[in-house]
Amino acid sequence: MTPARAPRPLPRRRILLNAAAALTIVLCLFPVYWMISTAFKPSRDIQSDTPRLLPRTWTLEHFRTAVDADGFALFWRNSVLVTLSAVLLALVVALGASFAVARMRWRGRRQFMLLVFIAQMAPWEALIIPVYIISRDTGMLDRLPTLTLVYFMMTLPFTIVVLRGFIAAIPPELEEAAQVDGCTRRHAFRHITLPLLAPGLMATSLFGYITAWNEFAYANFLIIKQQDSRTLPVWLSSFQNVFGTDWGATMAASTLFALPALAVFLLLQRHVTSGFAAGAVKG
Repeated sequence: MTPARAPRPLPRRRILLNAAAALTIVLCLFPVYWMISTAFKPSRDIQSDTPRLLPRTWTLEHFRTAVDADGFALFWRNSVLVTLSAVLLALVVALGASFAVARMRWRGRRQFMLLVFIAQMAPWEALIIPVYIISRDTGMLDRLPTLTLVYFMMTLPFTIVVLRGFIAAIPPELEEAAQVDGCTRRHAFRHITLPLLAPGLMATSLFGYITAWNEFAYANFLIIKQQDSRTLPVWLSSFQNVFGTDWGATMAASTLFALPALAVFLLLQRHVTSGFAAGAVKG
């Protein structure tokens, strides 16, 4: 019998990289943990001078306060409606645009993609005033369709860029073979290319969902008078009392607000990595 080999020690470089990765994870997840733990702490522990990592006692009082707050169900419905509408609209428009850029040759194609990249790099916070003025002059303030269009414009450039690379990674010979067998170009795209685009569609829809779900600035500036048209990010700033901010209810509301995005990510996580990787193969 040959003697068992002793395990080789890890190189110093690998140890340092693992330590840096662990430190990064802790720094990123600690605010999330603090938010969740604060949501379950009694008010006396939240206001204590000596913070505790773990609650001494657990309570659901703050969650009941958040759920019973005025407009919780209404604002939740508004956020879901605006987010899903913006994501679906961006996917439909970007699918046609990315297919035209990846599969067809037409004058101005490179210029079009340059404009898409410029739109992707533009800071949307700098466009709040122009968007507000346009919405005011066209009578579109205090309306959910206005938010839907804004979120659609915010997510469209990224969706086009990712789907373009993903379509370019699919061999066009598959569509050509289907057309030789009698399929039209539209049917070949529907039955051959579209099923292969599932990871890319999942990845881009997750990005669009998180962007629209978490957006606060436009929802706060474009919905002013019509309180019933506000969304959940604006609702989170409403937990005030005579003593200041109700931090327990705010953290509980923030936890409830983060759950849908976490659920969507867990459902789509298997497709996200492959979607982004495939979308970066060709360009």
